Amino acid sequence: MPRMRAVDAAVAILEKENATQAFGLPGAAINPLYDAMRKHGGIHHVLARHVEGASHMADGYTRAERGNIGVCIGTSGPAGTDMITGLYAAWADSVPILCLTGQAPVAKLDKEDFQAVDIASIAAPVTKMAKTVLEAAQVPGVFAKAFQLMRSGRPGPVLIDLPLDVQLAEIEFDPDTYEPLPVQQPAATHRQVAKALDMLQAAERPLVVAGGGIVNAGAEAELVDLAETLNIPVVSTLMGWGAIADDHPLSAGMAGIQTSHRYANATFLESDFVLGVGNRWANRHTGGLEVYRRGRTFVHVDIEPTQIGRVFAPDYGITSDAGAFLRSAVEIAKERRAAGSLPDYAAWVADTQQRKGSLQRKTNFPETPIKPQRVYQEMNRAFDRDTVYVSTIGLSQIAGAQFLHTYASRHWINAGQAGPLGWTGPAALGVAAARPTTKVVALSGDYDFQFMLEELAVGAQHHLPYVHVVVNNAYLGLIRQSQRAFDMDYHVSLAFENINSAEVAEYGVDHVKVAEGLGCKALRVTDPDDLEQAFVKAQGMAEESQVPVVVEVILERVTNISMGAELDGVNEFEELSLSATDSPTATALLD
Repeated sequence: MPRMRAVDAAVAILEKENATQAFGLPGAAINPLYDAMRKHGGIHHVLARHVEGASHMADGYTRAERGNIGVCIGTSGPAGTDMITGLYAAWADSVPILCLTGQAPVAKLDKEDFQAVDIASIAAPVTKMAKTVLEAAQVPGVFAKAFQLMRSGRPGPVLIDLPLDVQLAEIEFDPDTYEPLPVQQPAATHRQVAKALDMLQAAERPLVVAGGGIVNAGAEAELVDLAETLNIPVVSTLMGWGAIADDHPLSAGMAGIQTSHRYANATFLESDFVLGVGNRWANRHTGGLEVYRRGRTFVHVDIEPTQIGRVFAPDYGITSDAGAFLRSAVEIAKERRAAGSLPDYAAWVADTQQRKGSLQRKTNFPETPIKPQRVYQEMNRAFDRDTVYVSTIGLSQIAGAQFLHTYASRHWINAGQAGPLGWTGPAALGVAAARPTTKVVALSGDYDFQFMLEELAVGAQHHLPYVHVVVNNAYLGLIRQSQRAFDMDYHVSLAFENINSAEVAEYGVDHVKVAEGLGCKALRVTDPDDLEQAFVKAQGMAEESQVPVVVEVILERVTNISMGAELDGVNEFEELSLSATDSPTATALLD
């Protein structure tokens, strides 16, 4: 049996499990692992500027392509604690990433050694497994179990903590005979699926709520097939956006109280039956449950049994992988269609399409300073349907979800539940590393951008090009809007007189200079008529220079974006669309 260091076995397993892209930074307690990566040569590594940034890069890398598992690496103590936010963001959205941390030698644990912390206990609530390996011979088994857990059931992150002496100890391990542990997924039975379809067919106005579990299962085609077979509309959640193209005739948009479309909310409120597949009934989707549930029957399908009934009790619940359920549902639905036993929902679908064409928000604002709605209108024009958008939190993300278009799965990549400020830039770098031939466009408000802007240097150093649209109103915009309930505007302004830059006047930070100082390219736009050209130019600059390109858009200071507490109570602050000229979105979605 071959003998090798435990870290050499770990690296061999990473290669066998096809987890070959890492983001992180070396340090004394993790240097043996880096030595093993250097010797084996099969792991690609991107040097982050902040360890939290490394965890978000791994997150973005995983989300970019089905089957990816990004790896983030840090030395002991604060490196591990820095990555907790990244683990939380991945755990909240069911994203598998592998976090590897160095640790003090086993004999030094619980002795307050330098940079020694019980990181496994800290990480346990936001991981599927968090373990400090105390015996070197256990390293192969722990890594094998980690990959099985990350891929089985509801996906999620794992942290493995490796003491220095455990890394260096020699063990017996044969990489040639290593095999990944089997992945385990629950699957709906034929009777369960048939019952769900029986309940659907008893309804007059049914729809499907498509959640992120469909994306995780790679079951987008089955979703569309089922919708087309039954001829019923599909409403997406934020994490399921793109599972059906926005311009598909059965796509009814996103329902919710923030990241939503007027026409989707109207269709949902008209429905009498909801089949939720791979979704969690998150509060930004449902709003108040009394309004959300009123007059509707619910069937809930989820891979995680504890999700059934977690938010509210459905009329029927099924524990199943979304793909397994949808494949069976398509088969049964097609049998029933051939037998002529499916109801005719043509009138219901026509009503849905009518709402989609008429219930739009206005985007064609000519004002200067620029209104944010106009920014997304011009992004739709400048960026093609193959563009991958990356965003996380704030009014920019909410408005982006309301106005941008997504035509394919994993083309809207968003830290949906955790929403950590600063996630966007590092995640976009992870997406760019995973999809080097795809146009990647990040969307941030100025505060989200400022949180981890040092990671732009990573893009410059490692030639990870993408376009980063920064909408700058020098405000914590979402918090400012929420403070209206308290009749205050308190510590939410980022504006100050920048004595070094007259170009941004009272807006404060000169993001163009900062980006250029970090080795990237940057543009600033102040006229709405220049937006489309600036976005097109930025794409060309990114392709030519192979570095991130920042497009800073100077917005009006205060704009309130549509949102509310109930699906039937969304506050529309701006005037609504009256024609396709006011909102080109309607024409684009229906052509």
